[in-house]
Formats: sequence, C-alpha cells, structure tokens
Amino acid sequence: MLHRNANAGFPLTLRLTQKNGREDRQFRNRGGACFRYACPSSGPASLLAAIARAVRRPFEDFLLAMSHPYQDPSRPNSERVSDLLARMTIEEKIAQMHAFWLILSESGDHRTRSDSFTGASDQAQLQNRLKLGLGQITRPLGSHSVDPVSGVRALNHLQKFLREETRLGIPALSHEECLVGVMTRGGTMFPSALNYGTTWNPELIEKVATAIGTEARSLGCHQGLAPVLDVSRDVRWGRTEETFGEDPYLIGVLATRYVRGLQGDKRDLLATLKHYVGHSFSEGARNHAPVHLGPRELNDIFLLPFEMAVKQANAGSVMPAYHDVDNEPAHSSHYLLTEVLRNQWGFDGLIVADYVGVSLLYQHHGVAADPAEAAALSFNAGLDVELPGDDCAAHLREALARGQITEAKIDEIVSRVLTEKFRLGLFENPFVDENKIDLQNDNAKALALQVAEESFVLLENDGILPLAPDSGKKIAVIGPTADDPLAMVGGYSFPVHLIISDMTSETSEIVTPLQGLRKVYGDAAIRHAPGCVILAQRKAGSPVFPGDVTDGSTLNLESPVSRDTSLIDAAVQAARESDVAIVFVGDLAGLFQTGTVGEGSDTDSLNLPGVQQQLLEAVVATGKPVIAVITGGRPYILNGLEHKLAALAMAFAPGQRAGDAIANVLSGTASPSGRLVVSVPKSVGAMPYFYNHKLKSAGTPIAFHFGSRYPFGHGIGYTSFSYSGLSVEQSELDIETGEIVASFDIRNEGGRAGVEVAQLYVRDELASAVRPVKELKAFARVALDAGETARVTFRVPVDMLNLTNAAHRRIVEPGVFELQIGPSSADVPLQAKVNVTGQVRELGRLWRMESTSSINRR
Repeated sequence: MLHRNANAGFPLTLRLTQKNGREDRQFRNRGGACFRYACPSSGPASLLAAIARAVRRPFEDFLLAMSHPYQDPSRPNSERVSDLLARMTIEEKIAQMHAFWLILSESGDHRTRSDSFTGASDQAQLQNRLKLGLGQITRPLGSHSVDPVSGVRALNHLQKFLREETRLGIPALSHEECLVGVMTRGGTMFPSALNYGTTWNPELIEKVATAIGTEARSLGCHQGLAPVLDVSRDVRWGRTEETFGEDPYLIGVLATRYVRGLQGDKRDLLATLKHYVGHSFSEGARNHAPVHLGPRELNDIFLLPFEMAVKQANAGSVMPAYHDVDNEPAHSSHYLLTEVLRNQWGFDGLIVADYVGVSLLYQHHGVAADPAEAAALSFNAGLDVELPGDDCAAHLREALARGQITEAKIDEIVSRVLTEKFRLGLFENPFVDENKIDLQNDNAKALALQVAEESFVLLENDGILPLAPDSGKKIAVIGPTADDPLAMVGGYSFPVHLIISDMTSETSEIVTPLQGLRKVYGDAAIRHAPGCVILAQRKAGSPVFPGDVTDGSTLNLESPVSRDTSLIDAAVQAARESDVAIVFVGDLAGLFQTGTVGEGSDTDSLNLPGVQQQLLEAVVATGKPVIAVITGGRPYILNGLEHKLAALAMAFAPGQRAGDAIANVLSGTASPSGRLVVSVPKSVGAMPYFYNHKLKSAGTPIAFHFGSRYPFGHGIGYTSFSYSGLSVEQSELDIETGEIVASFDIRNEGGRAGVEVAQLYVRDELASAVRPVKELKAFARVALDAGETARVTFRVPVDMLNLTNAAHRRIVEPGVFELQIGPSSADVPLQAKVNVTGQVRELGRLWRMESTSSINRR
C-alpha cells in the first residue's frame, strides 16, 4: 500500500524497518518527491514496479532514478562524489564553483541583487543558470530585512527547485555573516570581536560561538563567514573592530575556541577563517592596500592564528584577502592557498573568495587580462568557490578553451565542494524547519550581556567608581553615543550593515547607555544632553574603489563628519546642574564611510571624530567630576584630558545589551575585568604601534611621540592585586620535550572581590633572526575574593618558543629566554630566565601550540 507524503517534494532519508513480516519504507525519487509505503517482503523487482505504477512513471526510468550510487547515503562519501562527478557536464561542474547573490522569494520569483560593489548576475538568464545547479547561495536572509520565517520559506523554495527541477538534484550551500551574531533580522547582536578579545576568556567566546551556531543552523545556514583572524597592527585601519587584537597567540586561542563553538563536534556548520593573510598590516592602514611583509614575519605573526585554528579546531573554510603581499594577490597565491594551507597544514575544507576578490585580479591588481584569466588564476591557486556571484567563474569555459585551466583541475575542485555537501548531509536534509527558528533566546541574550560586562576596560579611576545607585547623586548623561543604538554595535551587525544599501532595520533589542543608566539610577537622577552628533546623516554613496574616481591624486572629497558645536552649551548646562557627568564619546561603525570606523572607514587621526574633543573639554571645564566612556571600534586619544577625568573606560562596541552592561559595571553590580588587546598609542604619529614590536621600532633617536599611554594587557578594577613568589620548576629545558613550568602567587589586596588577568611574556635574548621585544605565551583570568590568594601555574611547551627560518619552517633554537609575568605587557613585576638546551629543531606538523594554566586558591 502506497501513501504520498503530505510534504511532497521535501526529500527524506530512506528508512527500512520490518514488523510482523512487513517492511515499512520511505523512499525519495530523483526529483525529490517523497513516498511512504508498506508491503510484504516480496522482493525488490515487484516492489519497484509497484512504486513506479503508483507514481505514474515508466519502470525503467524509476529504477534508473533510484540506482545512482550518489543518491545512496549508506555509501562512503568518496564513492558518492566519484559517481556524481562522472555524471556531470562541464556546465554543471562550473555551477558548483560559484554562488549567486539573490533576493529570494517564497513564490520562487527570485531576483538578482545588484550594486556597484558586487555587480549582478544576469536576471534574464537566472532560471536557466539555476537549472545547472548552484554551489552556494549568498546571504539569503542577510541581504535585506526579511522576516526570518519568510526568509526560511524562500530558501526552502530555492532548495526545492534545485532538488526537484535540476537534472542531478544537487542542493546549494547557504552562507551568512556571523562574526558578532548571525547577521540577519532578529539575530542576537553580540559585542564586537574587539570585545571578545578584551574578555581574555576563551571559554566564554566558545559559548558565544555555540549560540551563534544555533541561530545560524535554525535559519538553514551551512557556512558562517567568521571569525576574523587579522592581527591588528595599526588602529587607524577601519577593520580593527573586527579583530581580536594585536597579539597572534591570543587571537589563535580565541579563534580556536570560536571555531569549535560555531562548528560543533560534527563540523555541520563551516567556520570561515579570514582574511587570509596579513590584511591588517596594509600600507597606511588603508582598506585593500598592499602589504609589505617578508615571509618570516608573515609566518611568525600573521599566519599563526590561522594555523592554530586549522590544526586545533579543524576549521571548515578559509577566505583569502583582497590585498597583495610582495606584489602577489592573495586570491592567486598558490603558495598560500595550496602549499601552506593544504600541503603543510593538512587543511581539508573549502577555500572561498572574498566578495569580488577574483574580479579584482583583473580590475585592480592587473595580473589577469579578463574575467576568464582571473578565474583560472584563482582556481589554479587553490580557490574552490567564487563569492558572492559568478563574475569570473561564468567564464571558465573560455579559460578551458585557452588552456588556462584543465578539466582535471575543475574536477579536483568540484570534488571538494561535493564532498562537503555530502558530509554536511545536504542531500538528505536540504530544508530547514520554519517552526524551529531559534533567535534571541535567553541563553544568547545572557551571553551577550556577559561579554559586554567582561570586556569593559577601566583605564583610570580616582575613586569615583563604582557609583552606587543609592548615592543620591544627580547624573548628567552626555555625548553623541549615549542614546544611539547603532553606536553600540559593530559594522557586521545587521542594522549597521544595511546602511550601505540605504536600508534600515529594527533596533529595539539594543539597550543604549542612557536606557541602562535610567534602569539602575532612576529617571529622576538622570539629565540627558547629546552635546553633539558624529554624523548628521547615515547614507551610502562614497567612492569605494580607486577606479570610482578619475584621479585619486587630485581628489577633494568633503568629510561627512559633523562640525556643529551648537549642542555643546546645553550639555555644559546639564553637567553644571548635576553632581557627576558621564560622557559617552567614540565612533559609529559603518561600511565604506557610512560610519567613522569599519570596513572601508579608515582614518588619518586618532582624535575623536568631529567636535567630541571640544565637547569633552567643555564638560571637564565645569569642574564637575567627569567619567568618560569611549565606545566604538578603535581606541582614541584625548590629548591630555585622560588625567583630568575622574574615570576613563573603553567599552568598544558592547552589542545589544550595552546599556545594561555599562550600568552594571559603573554601579558596581559587575566588576570591570576587561584588559586591552590593542595598545592605545600616545599619538597617531606612533602608528603603526603594537606591544610586540622590535627594539628598533622606537627609532633612533627615540621619538617623543612613540609608545603607548595604555599598553596591551592593561586594565584596572575596583580592587588591587599583588604578585609574588615566582618559582620555575626547571631552569634547563630540553629542546625536544621541554616545558616551562612557572608558578606564582596573586593576592587580592583590596576590600572587594575582583578579577585579575595574569599574563606571561617571553623575550628571546639571542636568536638567528630579529625577534620582538616580548611575546605573550600564557594568560589566565583569576577571580579572587577580598584578601584571597591563589597560586597560579603556567605550563608553556618549548615548541611555543619557535621562530621562522630562511626556509619558511618553524624552528626552536637553544638559548636563554626571559620570562616576564604581570598584569600587562608594560607591568611585569616577576621575572626569571630559562635555558633551552640541545640542537636546533624543526617542528613537525602537529607541534604543541598552546600553554595551559591551573589556579589553586588558598
């Protein structure tokens, strides 16, 4: 007896059970239609004939439809890939090597997305192109403000078409942005990646990524374009907000945890490591600009986090960057994409292009003559999928005819794409249940609050903080970011990202500082005055690429940043009428100069944008105690005001629970425990500046503007800690198996509980290559009650003392290494030395990459 499933067209896995001599089966034909039937166990031939009659298809056709090995989930993936690949035409293979960026419709009336940045696929030919199949669908829910249920239905409709109305029924892989939460309407908006870093809490970031993965999976997302592993070198760079900071080891640890959390144990959601590699050390800190790096520094600093995430977390995808390194574009670098990633590290996932990165090979870099050659260069180098569309992949037939790429290379690439689709289970489960969409759940919102609290960095405090809610003080809440929800989130949050397309989105989930402070202190205690605005209007339209202007050398564009001072007087009056002023200053994230920080929103100054410095000076001049809180995507300098403030803090971009977190810390409900992961330079003239520089970076003679006012690792709380009792288990370490074991005491000397972040740095005293003045090798968050002491032990494998030699290999050399332990890179009260003995050793693929810590409270 045969029954057609009520959800016909939604393919389900073949199931076979036997009960009382009868078989209960569920079957999917080539078109994807689902049937369920029960019949006596009378043999396969009569069974298939009965099914064929029921579905009104010829027996031979139905038998053929069910006989392909690639359709059988019980077969090994390698066998399924080989079978499917052998059945594909060259056009169907090429279709798996690119994406389409579409505005999907529940009715199936999909349309191509078009703008000056991404270009567009041919709308007229879209249906015919889709019949060939599709490798990926670009941001189906993240490209516009669509209700999640409607978006999921539209995505299911596309997958249904691909399964039922294409010759081979290959589903598409769906990707979304997800660095600070899945970037779709209704997704939880977590704090920025800089905030992730300043928590110094890998376990928390793994939980955050797990929560993001839950939301992404519930929307049918198979690949998330995160995390960003760029190592900050120059905070003028707009994308500083997307980084975990300026230390490669800390970034590598956090990246490993983020990837593990996002992907889960099964790697059923691919994390994407980007931007591979060196993107953050661009010429002049400008977006897309060339990178001037030698292979040793590239490996020691910039490749390290990627290597850690690939080897330790089995990252599923990597995205090359837009720039060139030593005149070789990353998108066409066989050395980076194949030799390093696949051959040396054993990476087995997908390499996907950054948006239009393949096109830029002929449009900007000038290493390809046209789209066909650009595609050939990228795919021969190691690329698997062009994103976000088919600008160049569509021309691969032409590249084949010219001999610029071979069909064998295309088969190799398509095999990797199909392998991931089979491994992810897309053929068996291409659809998502619209009734199980899981956004903004209590766990995700609680994690967003915890990250915002733990990433709050207190830099100065004369004792005014914490400011008790029952103090009776009148509080002036001042500043352009005090009540602007978009000032609390990063450029890759959904509402900010939409600005580039002149669209808006709901921001009701974002709690501003003003709202948070009113909750804690009450409306009657608060006087609010914005004081100024940063941008009078948020809009797209700035030139993006060099080719967008006729002659960059004579370019004369006006800054959109407001210089209006008319609101300052009212802010000063509010401060005079209050007991204390809390001034919120900073920047606004926005892509391509729709903001003052973010992708394509680089800066030439580290002064606060617009007239915020004048506002802050005017409020300080009232003589009232001033607490300044800097929000945004990079640190700023206050030109001497730092030490005239009662307190100074950096909250960066604290996400949707920003106001709650800031109010909790300022009131003392939560303790400030964030520590800087980007140094705050004394002057923009110090740029590029980072703590792990080389000795000669200071210049000769040393420039007066060099150095950091608030260094990497710095941050204070509402109590104080002391360090003592350093002991090193062994001063002589074997170069093969040795491990630094350093133990010391931390005591909470104050009258309230707090969190200290203990840090261990190493300095190589004599090496075969120039080394940084110090490098972070271990860290631990230590929570202590008032008067409590803990014994902290760090274990650092000798492998972590490596450097890169002239052959581009990691080696460990014998010699003396100085250990420096303390609360920041510039404050290291405990020091010792160890001597590594033996012969120079080249590290193998699986070298020991991480230190460990243990904490014993007394």
